[in-house]
Amino acid sequence: PNHKIVFVKNTFSISIVEGWRGEIVYFVTTDANGDISRVIPRDPSFVNWAVLGQASFNNIVPDFPLINKSFNLSYSGNDL
Repeated sequence: PNHKIVFVKNTFSISIVEGWRGEIVYFVTTDANGDISRVIPRDPSFVNWAVLGQASFNNIVPDFPLINKSFNLSYSGNDL
């Protein structure tokens, strides 16, 4: 279809959906022309990396691979 998508000018939107690792969040802003000026995705692994550090605290080094894989966090999702 030949539909034109029109965005509200100078606005901020948040989209939250549930993924298999947790909440996937998108922050989107538009400028004075109604064009998308910024998009910030947040992968659920981003907030869970701090929890991994707490779960690994006071454990021996050989246990880290098991603890790390039990969380199954995305390495690339942290670079978004």
